[in-house]
Amino acid sequence: MTVIGTVGLPGSGKSEAATVAREMGVPVVTMGDVIRQECRDRGLDPATNHGAIAQALREENGPAAVAERSLPLIEAELENSETVLVDGIRSDVEVDAFEEAFGSSFTLVRIEAPFEMRAERLELRGRDASEDDGGESLADRDERELSFGMDEAMDRADLVLENDGSLEAFHETMADILDKQ
Repeated sequence: MTVIGTVGLPGSGKSEAATVAREMGVPVVTMGDVIRQECRDRGLDPATNHGAIAQALREENGPAAVAERSLPLIEAELENSETVLVDGIRSDVEVDAFEEAFGSSFTLVRIEAPFEMRAERLELRGRDASEDDGGESLADRDERELSFGMDEAMDRADLVLENDGSLEAFHETMADILDKQ
């Protein structure tokens, strides 16, 4: 059994890492899906309320709330697969929850990319919301993510993957990481 978690700022490449895993037949549990489902359960649009609901979940149920809601999803995937990738860890408290649940079978991968490169990627994905249209700037998103304790989580990574080259090179490196687990 292996659980690989990814941590990184918006646009760093976590979704691409998940794409590589899926292409290799590795199930992916996306922590953001837990938040999107909570938005829908509260009758809110996930596209505009994701950040607020992420904060609300943590305030209402503790800082490990999203990780705790992800654990049953991960465990269900492990019933049929030797490896699961967890996309989008946001805090050291979430790392604690996964380390407690999976022990030495848990590996944390930090994905890094320069700010301007991340901004370009998000713009290409249509997720470059600006303050002008009522959205959240990338700098604001970074600040919100870091306020959850993401910087502490990133410091605890077992592996660091620099995603500042081609998409093909990133995919190859991520595939190597998945193969070695």
